[in-house]
Amino acid sequence: MLHVHTIDDLGHPELRPYMSLRQEAEHRRQGIFAAEGAKITVRLLESTLSVRSLLLPEPWLEKLRPMLERRTEEIHAFIAQRTESEKLTGLPMYQGVTSIGNIPAAPSMDEIFAQAPGPRLFVATDDLTGSDNMGTVARNGVAFGADAMIVGDTCCSAWLRKSVRTSMGTLFKIPILESDDLPATLRNLRKSGVHIVAAHAHTDQRRLSDVDLTGDVCIVLGSEGNGLRESVLAECDDHALIPMHNNVDSLNVGSAGSVFLYEVARQRGFA
Repeated sequence: MLHVHTIDDLGHPELRPYMSLRQEAEHRRQGIFAAEGAKITVRLLESTLSVRSLLLPEPWLEKLRPMLERRTEEIHAFIAQRTESEKLTGLPMYQGVTSIGNIPAAPSMDEIFAQAPGPRLFVATDDLTGSDNMGTVARNGVAFGADAMIVGDTCCSAWLRKSVRTSMGTLFKIPILESDDLPATLRNLRKSGVHIVAAHAHTDQRRLSDVDLTGDVCIVLGSEGNGLRESVLAECDDHALIPMHNNVDSLNVGSAGSVFLYEVARQRGFA
């Protein structure tokens, strides 16, 4: 059910998340995330994720009203011009549209295996602390058909505001599993027959194109600076590199991830 409000009453509890957009740890504690911009808000409304509220100009409310009225949960829409919204949030507001959703409960690995027909594709991240990189990896994963994204214990949350924005809402289309012990998670995947492949530039072992990616596979991506932890590398079946010219020894994790995931798609006949 849709409830429409002005922002005159700053004490409304559903308005508070917009006044604390910079306090992402608090949003995380509440189990919520922010989706900035009209396109990402539309993708949120199109998804199966639960929506709590919107902050937007009245013309945008009317554009989105049919989608909002089809939803069954309680949704609060706060009407404000862009300049008013920016004063409220203390942040620039692209198109003046922002929404708040509930972080979904992560499915178990058993549920993902049951729902995903083989060959399965997972993408895991280790020591990834940049929210823009996290969003890019999620977007690449969705684009190339990943069945789930595994966020390691040394990473930032995939549900940070900038991560959601950089993913352009594709984050809503992929299950996110947050591992509190990435090496153990990878070990369990190996026991289930998943081939674990490290994107590891500092190796002389195998080129990416020489690795068989046609079966169940998990691509493990680390930060450009630190790469993958030794404990993570120890759980990988293959350490693969992207051949490069001109003494370039690494790529940004978003670029490297897109190359690795494209190679999976190519070998499987999708590309």
